[in-house]
Amino acid sequence: MTRSPVQIAALAVGAVFLLVGILGFIPGITTDYDMLTFAGHHSGAKLLGIFEVSILHNVVHLLFGIAGLVMARAAATAKAFLVGGGIIYLVLWLYGLLIDMDSAANFVPVNNADNWLHLVLGLGMIALGVLLGRRAVAATAPGATPGTVR
Repeated sequence: MTRSPVQIAALAVGAVFLLVGILGFIPGITTDYDMLTFAGHHSGAKLLGIFEVSILHNVVHLLFGIAGLVMARAAATAKAFLVGGGIIYLVLWLYGLLIDMDSAANFVPVNNADNWLHLVLGLGMIALGVLLGRRAVAATAPGATPGTVR
């Protein structure tokens, strides 16, 4: 089975999210693991000692990873995963900038490192989806020969 570049990108992004979700549950890779809580800003656990995580945060990464792997099966859904996921991460970035990180509103939880990572992820996923997705759609348009780009 041949995969388009957008499918490969969605597969890779999904696999990374799955890996990050798993790593969030491994003591040592996640520092202060004994402070890991289900949700909320009181979770003191940090993935790689940098990114604040909770059980909810890790589960979201796992679900995002599974969605990426499943949606990578077709070019259109792979593009939807990358662009839609990128939009979600940009919204999460804005959310992290606007909330008081010491309040109950920080239920995910996020810190400054998470916020900037979410910005990069959001922009990167959207760019991958738009740029690679355009080629996949053009190559599968009626009358197009597979492998060509219009």
